[in-house]
Amino acid sequence: MTVKLTIMSEMQQIAKEQDKHLSSLTDDLVLLDSGFDSLCFAILVARLEDKLGFDPFTLADDTTLPLTFGDLVRVYDNAHADAAG
Repeated sequence: MTVKLTIMSEMQQIAKEQDKHLSSLTDDLVLLDSGFDSLCFAILVARLEDKLGFDPFTLADDTTLPLTFGDLVRVYDNAHADAAG
């Protein structure tokens, strides 16, 4: 499964568990408009660390916070490439 599909799957599962309405996960979706609150994002980062084996927000000093879903995927893709290489 790709990093993007993993993120999408986890977000859908968390939305279901937290009884949140998740917006359509397009690359230009602003994360603040996704339907997630801060708890949902905290759960997402923890679960992705368990699934992927890394947290991109603690790996690099210069990681900027993602604004859109596409930004979030890029942060994880870049960290995944760095961890693999």
